[in-house]
Amino acid sequence: MPTILGQNQYGKAENRVVRITRDGATHHIKDLNVSVALSGDMDAVHHVGSNARVLPTDTMKNTVYAFAKEHGIDSAEQFGIHLARHFVTSQDSIHRARVRIEEYAWDRIETDSAAEDACSDVPRHSFVRAGQETRLTQITFDGTSWEIVSGLTDLVVLNSTDSEFRGYVKDRYTTLPEARDRVLATRVSGRWRFAWSDDAEPAPDWEESYAATKGHLLRAFAETYSLSLQQTLHRMGARIIEHRDEIDEVRFSLPNQHHFLVDLTPFGLENDNEVYLAADRPYGLIEATVLRDGREARIPADLTHP
Repeated sequence: MPTILGQNQYGKAENRVVRITRDGATHHIKDLNVSVALSGDMDAVHHVGSNARVLPTDTMKNTVYAFAKEHGIDSAEQFGIHLARHFVTSQDSIHRARVRIEEYAWDRIETDSAAEDACSDVPRHSFVRAGQETRLTQITFDGTSWEIVSGLTDLVVLNSTDSEFRGYVKDRYTTLPEARDRVLATRVSGRWRFAWSDDAEPAPDWEESYAATKGHLLRAFAETYSLSLQQTLHRMGARIIEHRDEIDEVRFSLPNQHHFLVDLTPFGLENDNEVYLAADRPYGLIEATVLRDGREARIPADLTHP
């Protein structure tokens, strides 16, 4: 029975590209998920397997990262226009390009000093993913006393500099190069246990406490020059304990959301800590509890559920 080849396309999906633009001490971030689909004169590759008119999907991926360096990313729309025009006009066999882009919005974490003078040389390189986190709480009552554990999950934060990782143990399986200036990003899951347990005592202002606790963990993340994610985690928990008398225990689970510098040298381009591949797995997972001195740990190590 005769057949006819219908509509078809091929491409490279979900190219995660992060572009950091450094304007002195102030950094700007564009975080995109770019999917490219091309169609055109592709009958031969389907009918007889001839790749003579096929642009490799790996080339599409490389083009995304190279264009992030060469053209920058002013907007998702303009970046997509550059890519689509390039693919259609540079290849005779490509007649149509579709570029789909998801952009992940980030808000700047303003520290106390940066908020006072946003035009100064105070570092402004810390970001929190906009509109992502989920607030959590667990209430336990045995008829006499209360245990309140609150927290959050999916709070994504990123420092575009002021992070290192070096001086670690190396064995014959170690290939990771030491980093003196890296992107540090994580998706924060945290719980904190309140000291309040007795109806006879005034309860905390829960709304104010949540906002202030989140603010302290964000400022600790932004203000810590990080030599390890463990150090940053401890400082986040310690700052909460130091500033919030109503909280006795904090536990964090922090996956290290790795950002790898893209090698642009094959295209004659230098990557000066500007263009990154955002990898989602595998990832390092850092977990720890920070306690008020003299208190016992009660928050379970498994943070999957409050």
